[in-house]
Amino acid sequence: MEWQFYGRDAVLIRFAERIGDEAFGRSRALIQELESRPPPGMVEFAPAFTTLLLEFDPEAELEIADMMPELLNRLQQAATKEVPPATLHEIPLVYNGPDLERVAQTNHLTIETVCRLHSDPEYKVYFLGFAPGFPYLGDLDTRLRTPRLASPRLRVPPGSVAIGGEHTGIYPLETPGGWNIIGHTAVSLFDLSRKEDHEDEANVFLLRPGDRVKFIPAAIETS
Repeated sequence: MEWQFYGRDAVLIRFAERIGDEAFGRSRALIQELESRPPPGMVEFAPAFTTLLLEFDPEAELEIADMMPELLNRLQQAATKEVPPATLHEIPLVYNGPDLERVAQTNHLTIETVCRLHSDPEYKVYFLGFAPGFPYLGDLDTRLRTPRLASPRLRVPPGSVAIGGEHTGIYPLETPGGWNIIGHTAVSLFDLSRKEDHEDEANVFLLRPGDRVKFIPAAIETS
């Protein structure tokens, strides 16, 4: 595990060399450690596939370099600990997206096979990014990997489930987007009523890094 400054008030910690189950397990352990025992002055952290970005309060007058050896040692110990089972979210999905046929044709599959291969896995929520609450889900079956659209759509409806390269994801809000939309879920990933603690903005999002997702096919609708 190693770290480097990422601007004046942030550090980037690399905890794995490659994506996989081992890196995902370490990430979950580190997230739990940072949530339960945040270091002094930390205002936010953002996990990715193999890294963690820690942001500190610029007004706290911290000596970040001096505190990092102890923090890194603590995180290294935490990364070896077992964590409780990940929260599993079962999300019903209607396969009716405008790019469903494109994904099938690109990969020389039938639409029914695309839907089966997409709904078979139990996906890991690696991290949230691109747009607030947007989950990067893996691991997508290699037979479904499809390049992003050459021209992104200006508006993608919330609840759209899509494939982009090696991952699948769910649009929580209406945003522009260039992923291949293969279906839609009525489950809301963004809901203000979930915000029990008004100081914690993360509560409004259904999914968190480290969770798991299982898509439940509700229907297949083709034009």
